[in-house]
Amino acid sequence: MTIAVGDKLPDVKLVKAGENGPEQVQSADYFKGKRVALFSVPGAFTPTCSAKHLPGYVEHAADLKAKGIDEIACTAVNDPFVMGAWGKSAGSADVTMLADGNGDLAEALGLTMDGSGFGLGKRGQRFSMVVNDGVVEQLHVEAPGEFKVSAADYMIDQL
Repeated sequence: MTIAVGDKLPDVKLVKAGENGPEQVQSADYFKGKRVALFSVPGAFTPTCSAKHLPGYVEHAADLKAKGIDEIACTAVNDPFVMGAWGKSAGSADVTMLADGNGDLAEALGLTMDGSGFGLGKRGQRFSMVVNDGVVEQLHVEAPGEFKVSAADYMIDQL
């Protein structure tokens, strides 16, 4: 079952790519008491994710925060070292990189995809959501192969 607007996020373990290395966090703790723009990519350093998705959120971080977003977070089914390296090379301090290395969050959200045809295995779908104090306020899931509704500029228009 896919998560829907109004649902509480499942509580799973994620790993935040911190300045001092990986930091384990529970999603319930991470999303508590704040309004977070969360976006998911199939993989760090992949073409669309690196050329458009992450850069859009980096570029529009101030716009999102001006519309009431407290924090911006990116998740992918990658390990925390890859997410940290990607954040350092293409991100900014305005975007928190959350590794979903085992795909627990993607699975619990009902938003997995099979990237085996590309050698990627099971991954998270491309999506964005606004999470307000742990509850899904907005959810935008991309159709396979598309990049429209999960983009930062689309989210800004919806706020």
